[in-house]
Amino acid sequence: MLPPSEHERRLLTPHNPGTTPVNNYPENGSPHVSPTKNHGDRFVPIRQPIMDWNTKYSSIVTADGESMISSFKRSSNNRAAAGSSSSHLPANSHTSSPSANYNTNQSGSGDEPRQDQMVARALLRNELLQDRIDDIRSCYNEVDHVDKVLLSPSNALFSYGQKTPTKYGSPSTSNPSPFHTPLSEDSQRLLKSPRKPQRKVPKNPYKVLDAPELQDDFYLNLVDWSSQNMLSVGLNTCVYLWSACNSQVIKLCDLATDQDTVTSVQWNDKGDLLAVGTNRGSTQIWDIAAQKKVYDLDGHSSRIGCLAWNQDLICSGSRDRTILQRDIRDARRSEKKMSAHRQEVCGLKWSPDKQLLASGGNDNQLLVWNIRRPDPIQTYTEHNAAVKALAWSPHHHGLLVSGGGTADRCLRFWNTLTGQPLQCIDTGSQVCNVAWSKHSSELVSTHGYSYNQVIIWKYPSLQPVTKLTGHQFRVLYLAMSPDGESIVTGAGDETLRFWHVFSKCGQPRLARSKLNLFNSLR
Repeated sequence: MLPPSEHERRLLTPHNPGTTPVNNYPENGSPHVSPTKNHGDRFVPIRQPIMDWNTKYSSIVTADGESMISSFKRSSNNRAAAGSSSSHLPANSHTSSPSANYNTNQSGSGDEPRQDQMVARALLRNELLQDRIDDIRSCYNEVDHVDKVLLSPSNALFSYGQKTPTKYGSPSTSNPSPFHTPLSEDSQRLLKSPRKPQRKVPKNPYKVLDAPELQDDFYLNLVDWSSQNMLSVGLNTCVYLWSACNSQVIKLCDLATDQDTVTSVQWNDKGDLLAVGTNRGSTQIWDIAAQKKVYDLDGHSSRIGCLAWNQDLICSGSRDRTILQRDIRDARRSEKKMSAHRQEVCGLKWSPDKQLLASGGNDNQLLVWNIRRPDPIQTYTEHNAAVKALAWSPHHHGLLVSGGGTADRCLRFWNTLTGQPLQCIDTGSQVCNVAWSKHSSELVSTHGYSYNQVIIWKYPSLQPVTKLTGHQFRVLYLAMSPDGESIVTGAGDETLRFWHVFSKCGQPRLARSKLNLFNSLR
């Protein structure tokens, strides 16, 4: 008899929000100490809270022993006592004592430096507190007694034009035709201009499934989506299959009898074979139609965290720092061992033409291998953390993107044809996975410490299209649907979330008109 919590949380069924593990991280960001495990991308930067910026800001403002506000109040009182001269004020300003003489030693020499100080203070606040300053006058409102000379529109830091520029060019100055339409030329030009469709990505997942015992381990790859629309998920000792067509769940295998656990899963291109990597270093090949294990490949001395298919070739990356490439038709004779990483291999991806293999490791290295050579043909060492996220562009030949762990946080792009780095962008958090869209020049990345989000990027501008949030833990797992329109993400919160992020490009879908009689002919 299972406890009530287990009854409420069944495998790969619609998610019950009350069963999600609670992320006990501080409210202001990532944990100061990463989970104490023997594995995982451990380095967690301590983000400086906003109070530290406030303290630093106050210390700089009061560095001369008095704040700007008190100095303004004191100068304002001095001017009220001594009076002010109309020669130093704008023409439309008024003084409280018109007949009083202006004291140039106290006030005249201090207005300009004081205004400069306020400008400096505004820029300082913008730099430290990330405030948006539209007009310097908004900064003066903090002071109770401010001279009107500083509040006059002519002395504003930013000025605004009276006329708004036209978006579609200057209007025509030619005389209108006597046969003109009721629409103005500006309206006609606006109607004729091509309308760029807006890119809208749903902010919420369209499906959420429970995945109990989905491991929160940066180095594992436990989720994959086949070309036959079948999702494979490794949960502790078992591998489960979930059909995206009818939501049917199948338990493929259980390694508990061998005292082993699942550490990686990977479908072949046809979707009829599934490779399963285990904690004890074994690579199992399962026939899905027969639900039977057809091969059991040994050779690694430690866990297998990543797998990659190339037709009948299966490559496995292990914690023993080696990559084994084998042909399942004759595994013993075809075995090829690649040893160049100095720490655990955690990322493997074949290029679209199946000629190059990219591998990432916990040694911060990105290596590119040729299928015909025993040594890597290219080595990239620019990353400062483990390289797990790898993806080859299906649209640009030789273009490879890689993502670094918590101490790096960067997406880096490489031209493997020339061996040169192309672009780099700091994403702000640990990069766990990356994948290219099949239909457009866009890519999606998933992140861990400290934002736990999914980001859609445009390439080559690297402008974020949208950022998706929902996972309570770092988004360690990513797989794309066979049609290329949806992705599934998995996290340590033991949920799988399905997102619609890409759309098929090409000819737009035309709505059928009921007035078109040809549509009714069969």
